[in-house]
Amino acid sequence: MQIASWNVNSIRTRLDHVVRWLEQSGVDLLALQETKVDDPLFPLEPFQSRGYNVSVHGQKSYNGVALISRHPLEDVRLGFIGELGTDPEAEELGQQKRVISALVDGIRVINLYVPNGSSLESEKYGYKLNWLSCLARYLRAAQTRDEPLCVVGDFNIGPEARDLHDPDRLSGGIMASDAERDALVQALGDDLKDAFRLFETGSGHWSWWDYRSGAWNRDSGWRIDHIYLSCDLQELALSCQIDKRERGREQPSDHAPVVVDLSWELEEEEVDDDQETFIAD
Repeated sequence: MQIASWNVNSIRTRLDHVVRWLEQSGVDLLALQETKVDDPLFPLEPFQSRGYNVSVHGQKSYNGVALISRHPLEDVRLGFIGELGTDPEAEELGQQKRVISALVDGIRVINLYVPNGSSLESEKYGYKLNWLSCLARYLRAAQTRDEPLCVVGDFNIGPEARDLHDPDRLSGGIMASDAERDALVQALGDDLKDAFRLFETGSGHWSWWDYRSGAWNRDSGWRIDHIYLSCDLQELALSCQIDKRERGREQPSDHAPVVVDLSWELEEEEVDDDQETFIAD
């Protein structure tokens, strides 16, 4: 099973990119962030007509997450309240649409769009730290069901110096502060591990290049898009790669897709003989 994460920075702007990439990559599930569209306006037809199942949790102009899958999306849960119920903080933080999860062939896939935080002096920075604290409780709640967990998304955090193109200058600032990094470590706990770092220990591997200051042309990027696996899935990981080519296309997202390949035996799907089944190439 191949699971991918991609901040597309507006699904309607990048729709052709996403459809083409899905067909060429052949991934089983694509988790999108920053879709920037209310649910009724999400472009379902291009995916459903190709046989994909789609679940969305979005809002106009900002945020938004979605799951696009070749396989059924079961037990879909929206927002922090999907695990934490009527928890007041979960309800308040859930006003921004940043969390969606589903069971896909027995794996709980959790798709996150972590707040950016703006700057260390901004009130948005405090919001980000509160959000990460709530994420820790959310993940602990999800882990009580003993489902294999794959947590993906745009985390807006470079976990270590090797995840920044200029660590001497950027470390300690927004997306690389000690408080953000510590909060992420606390949220992940001991069980969830970075799939990319199971295969690649060096620096120079980026998933995001700022639109400003010629970052792409200078390859001045950050690795802020991550896939985390529970222990049972870590043993099944075959590879984890960043598809950097997508950032070099015309009118691209500022992020590139990240893909993990798992040796997970997919369940056979029952097909109704009276109903045509569409499978993407």
